[in-house]
Amino acid sequence: MADLPLWSPQELIAATGGRIEGVVSKPLNGVAIDNRAIAPGDIFVAIKGENHDAHDFAASALKAGAGIAMVSRTTEDMKDAGALLIVADDPLRGLENLGIAGRQRSHAQIIGVTGSVGKTSSKEMLKVALSASGLTHASAASLNNHWGVPLTLARMPRETAYAVIEIGMNHAGEITPLVGMAKPHTALVTSIAASHLGHFASLGEIADAKAEIFSGVEPDGNAVINRDTPYFDQLAAAAKSFGIRNIVSFGRHADADVRLERLVLHTECCCVTAKVMGEDVIYKLGLPGEHMALNSLGVLAAVKVMGADLARAALALATAKPAKGRGVREHLAVPGGDILLIDESYNANPASVRAALSLLAQAQPKKTGRRIAILGDMLELGTQGPTLHAELAPVLDEAKVDLVYAAGPLMANLWAKIPAAKRGNHAPTIAELRDEIVNAMRPNDVVMVKGSLGSKMGPLTDALRRAYPPVSKDV
Repeated sequence: MADLPLWSPQELIAATGGRIEGVVSKPLNGVAIDNRAIAPGDIFVAIKGENHDAHDFAASALKAGAGIAMVSRTTEDMKDAGALLIVADDPLRGLENLGIAGRQRSHAQIIGVTGSVGKTSSKEMLKVALSASGLTHASAASLNNHWGVPLTLARMPRETAYAVIEIGMNHAGEITPLVGMAKPHTALVTSIAASHLGHFASLGEIADAKAEIFSGVEPDGNAVINRDTPYFDQLAAAAKSFGIRNIVSFGRHADADVRLERLVLHTECCCVTAKVMGEDVIYKLGLPGEHMALNSLGVLAAVKVMGADLARAALALATAKPAKGRGVREHLAVPGGDILLIDESYNANPASVRAALSLLAQAQPKKTGRRIAILGDMLELGTQGPTLHAELAPVLDEAKVDLVYAAGPLMANLWAKIPAAKRGNHAPTIAELRDEIVNAMRPNDVVMVKGSLGSKMGPLTDALRRAYPPVSKDV
């Protein structure tokens, strides 16, 4: 089986109902939707997005090495460039059908992961933990939406033993079709928090939307739910309503099936003592922060119910590393020394900002170094946005932050609560603060960057890396 390509031309036709024009001359061992990241033999899917139609890039993808391009219309340039899989509908539907076929042929134990915060970090930890027991396939980056889920399923190797599928949403009803494709044996809900409140009337409604993940769980499957969330009973009832009898909880709660017994926090890792369904487990987690430690309990709960090796999984968690933009630490050389950059730039909501500030609080600047928080707007919070931003002011004090830079109209509500001694600057966009922030860095500073994707905080971390080269340093 390992010698077979990911997909054969015949399987593509059967899965999508399309037809092939031209000659497929390469083994089809990957699936891609970005023509800028083509590997030899990829199936390039020409999805039409909000800003671009990937049909315009199909020919270039083929010239870059793609084995075939899935398209709904053709041009002479495409035909000249290579083989085409022509589907009747939008290629997105073809990708969905390919993902469904990938799921149907798989013998893997599959887990679906959702939650307001902690999805991607838990997914990455699950990948590390389950890999200790067999070949594990997981969503890349944060591919958890209407094209990310089928893409992950379509990429799943034939011989996969375990698969971790991240499933996200920002509206009610979005998870149901995605979990219907993934059909997991286990569903993990990390937490319920104030995220996407602009599309929901309450956190209870968010819990209902996250509970849609239980609708697609396979018969005799499992639900793993955070016991510490106030919405545990609501989530557990939803799981039962979909016929799930095996519900396992995790957290600090005294009744949790996987319970935190002791936690020692370090700047780069955690040491955890837990009771895992009656079994004492002590392990090192290669990620700092209480929130990461609690997420790791959900990971071990999932490992246990999926029948993987718990001891090997716990040992493997020592090698877990932060995902890009989610707490990656890097020392950058500045004149006279170096700074520590904590890159939390991927996304933000009130819960994740608090968690990021707790990481900043744990950091110990040396000598005259400062704790610097650079914050961008938390988006999609609806009418509660201004209040939720202002409520971060005491959290900054608790984290002993010395200096704050804030960007965006919503962050103005926090800025108004910050004492003058802590104020760096505020501007409508982070781009307007970039040069000032870069020039403000001093040796031994610890700098944390956090904001929603739409706040574009990632380019600031890139600017800091361009200005100050990374250095290798043991911390």
